[in-house]
Amino acid sequence: MRPASGPVEGEDPGAAATFRSAVAALEAGIAAQRLVRPELAFDGEPPPRKLAPYAAAVAATVQESDAEIGWGRFVLLYDPAGQPGWAGPLRIIAYIRADLEPEIAADPLIGQVGWSWLTEALDARTAGYRQTSGTVTRVVTEGFGVKRDEPVATEFELRASWSPGGPDSGKPDIDGHVAAWCDALCTASGLPPSAAGVSALRPPRRRRPQ
Repeated sequence: MRPASGPVEGEDPGAAATFRSAVAALEAGIAAQRLVRPELAFDGEPPPRKLAPYAAAVAATVQESDAEIGWGRFVLLYDPAGQPGWAGPLRIIAYIRADLEPEIAADPLIGQVGWSWLTEALDARTAGYRQTSGTVTRVVTEGFGVKRDEPVATEFELRASWSPGGPDSGKPDIDGHVAAWCDALCTASGLPPSAAGVSALRPPRRRRPQ
C-alpha cells in the first residue's frame, strides 16, 4: 500500500497515532481479503491530499479468465476536527466500476439494487455506519463509424461515502468496511458473495468462452 498522507510538522502525536491504527486496520482488512478473494488484486493508490489532513487509499481489480471485469477504490480519510457532513473524524470514500450485461443495465431498478449491494454488505460486515451518500450510474458505450460493428458495452458505477460508526465508535472496524467494499465490488462484478447474510442480488456472471 502506498504510504498514507498526513501532516509532519507540528502534528498532534495523538492524531497521528489514531490514524496509524486506522491504517493498520485497513491493511489487515486487505490481507484478509487476499486470503478469501483470490479474484481480487490489490494495489496502492496515491491518497487524496486536499480532502482531509490524513488519507490513505487502495485500489482493487476483479479478474476472471485473465480479463478485468471490475475495479474499485477505497479511500480512508481522517480529520481530528471532523468535517460538515461527517459523523465523526473518519470518512470512507468508495468507488466501484464493473461490466454490466445489457439486460441488467436496462432494469429501471438497477440504481436501487446497486446501492443495496453496498448497504447490505455494510450491514453484514460492520458494527455500524452513518451519513451515507452516493450515486449509481449506468454507462452505455456505443461504437460509430469504423467501430459501428462493435457490441454495445454497459458498465455500472457506484460512488459512495460514509462514516464508520457503531457501539464503540472509538475503535471503528475499518477491516469490516474493507470487507464490505470488496463484497459489493464482487457482487457488482457478478461473483458470488463470500459473507454469510449477503445475498447475490444479480445473477452470476456468464463465463466467457475459453
